Amino acid sequence: MILSGIVLFVCGALAFALSAVCGGGASFILIPILGLLLPGAQVPAALSIGTATSSISRIAVFYKNIRWEIVTRFVPPAIPAVWLGAWLLTYINPIYLELILGVFLLSNLTLLFKSKDKNKAESKMPKWVLFVIGFVAGFVSGLTGAVGLLFNRFYLRYGLSKDEIVATRAANELLLHVIKLCLYASFGLLTIKVIGFGVIVAIAAILSSVLVKRILPYISENLFQKTGYGAMVVSGLFMFLNASSNVISQNQMQMSYKPVEEGLETKMQWRQRTFEVDFEYDDGSFEIEHDIKMADLPEDKQMKVKQLSQSADKVLLEEVYGINKHYYEVYVYKAGQLSKYDI
Repeated sequence: MILSGIVLFVCGALAFALSAVCGGGASFILIPILGLLLPGAQVPAALSIGTATSSISRIAVFYKNIRWEIVTRFVPPAIPAVWLGAWLLTYINPIYLELILGVFLLSNLTLLFKSKDKNKAESKMPKWVLFVIGFVAGFVSGLTGAVGLLFNRFYLRYGLSKDEIVATRAANELLLHVIKLCLYASFGLLTIKVIGFGVIVAIAAILSSVLVKRILPYISENLFQKTGYGAMVVSGLFMFLNASSNVISQNQMQMSYKPVEEGLETKMQWRQRTFEVDFEYDDGSFEIEHDIKMADLPEDKQMKVKQLSQSADKVLLEEVYGINKHYYEVYVYKAGQLSKYDI
């Protein structure tokens, strides 16, 4: 526990220090680290303790830079969405959302190569967009405990300066963090261990706020934007790889390739089911196959299989899909011999 706390503090301090330079990203760096220390459903709760503390400290430091016209449009739709996300957290696996967020963050790669003038030209958006962003941000925040860096692109396109982004984001997210903590407590997710790790993250967050005030004046607006987009891409890659690894592990996913006569056979196992994709060189056709049970067959096909498999030692069934074709394969093992039938 002590060693884990020390590692978390060091990682948290480094993550929040990076977020001070690029406008966010600490939460997305800490999600997989907390995932190694806590059950998946408790990670957002621990993270929210630290991010709430970070928001309070940054509001105190950058209060005069808050853009209140954005806050008043962002927060109202975000409040019910936070409840929805936190409620769904008790029913769904957050790993799949982490995978989707990783892909979204990776999409910022192209923005790293845009010119400064082009970014400025895209800086105006309709006011109503803030209501939509607020709702989506609240939902994602309730489900993952993190949201800031995910919506940096919208803050930048709205024409905010680096100081205004730090201050306005903190104001937007503070109430959401408080609501989330109340919801997490009501759902039984705030355990002693969660609170302990959350406090460690909070201390690291306070240190980062002190760094922000000292470092931000020396960073140009263009460097701030480019670093922010770069952090989104790096965080997205980290999240995508981590989530992919967990999805593969949890679902016992395996893939194999094998050359066959006039073609290539690919097999993928997902949980207890096996899917097979065949490619034939002669006609260039693809076929997708997967194992099925007798009960999955239509009644007339079941009768046919029973006739073919009389006195059989073992019977395997596969459903096959191809271009303009759909049929079933029956593998009958009898007296050491294998017979294959298409029905």
